[in-house]
Amino acid sequence: MSKSNIDPAEKLRTVHQILDGKETQHHAASRLEISWTSIQQWISIYQSEGEGAFLVTRNKRYSKELKEQAVQDYLSGRGSQQAICQRYGIRSKSKLQNWIKQYNRHEELNASGTGGAVIMTKGRKTSFDERVEIVQYCIAHDHNYAETAVKYSVSYQQARSYTIKYEDGGIDALRDGRGRKKATEELSEIEKLKAENKILRAEKERAEMEASFLKKLDAIERRRG
Repeated sequence: MSKSNIDPAEKLRTVHQILDGKETQHHAASRLEISWTSIQQWISIYQSEGEGAFLVTRNKRYSKELKEQAVQDYLSGRGSQQAICQRYGIRSKSKLQNWIKQYNRHEELNASGTGGAVIMTKGRKTSFDERVEIVQYCIAHDHNYAETAVKYSVSYQQARSYTIKYEDGGIDALRDGRGRKKATEELSEIEKLKAENKILRAEKERAEMEASFLKKLDAIERRRG
């Protein structure tokens, strides 16, 4: 069972059961066939937002100021990830972890994620090599389509579309399929391997950075616990 498929009323009932001491978090997780961390997240959201916590039907937006304060509180040792999420009404620890990661990379924590830069709404024609570069950058930067669009002067939809096409269909999906393929779009096996390796290196580096970052955060959490 996915936690997203659980009825809001059941989430609320489960949280009440746990807070009233009638059920343990581990028992609730086993009963609902979800992770224990999901149960913890529900409790944190409830304690922050009250009885209507699970009735939110759209993604919650966070201001730049809130993100910066939450990150600074955590890095200054003013609470665990869960405590800070509860303090600022952040709906998951993964969001806070992503903000900390952005902060450590000296990236701005903007509400829109674009730093105020203008994103093209109309796409432009791109070459195969450009599409490979776009996908490589997007994957290496946590699928930040807005940032990728600004960097390569393409539309948000293009940045997203190219990345999804690659992840669904591999390097061949980035070839221009409109009409008869031009000679420059025909790939030799060597060219194809070079392009694939370029993106795979970005995926590998991002995964390694993510694992290292989460390991450091876990170590900090254990020391604070």
